[in-house]
Amino acid sequence: GEQSVNLPENSMDKVLMVDVYHEFNFPKEMIASIKKALKPKGELFLIEYRGEDRSVPIKELHKMTEAQAVKEMNAAGFILERNVGNLPWQHCMVFIKQ
Repeated sequence: GEQSVNLPENSMDKVLMVDVYHEFNFPKEMIASIKKALKPKGELFLIEYRGEDRSVPIKELHKMTEAQAVKEMNAAGFILERNVGNLPWQHCMVFIKQ
């Protein structure tokens, strides 16, 4: 559904989301559902086009800044462990379930 990933509680070590988070109609509900499915200290890998970088040829509504992602993920109970700078156009932010 649009509000749940329908996965068992504490069943996942890692979740990878590539260019999808900004598309959720119910982001708070989806992140809460993902958090529930993650094991304690589980990792959420959030790949999003860099909103800070004007040279990335993607519409603004399909981008996210690190600051915005951190704000939303902190509110959902995750903290940013690292932002891996290995992709040319995207952030690769690794959040840990708190």
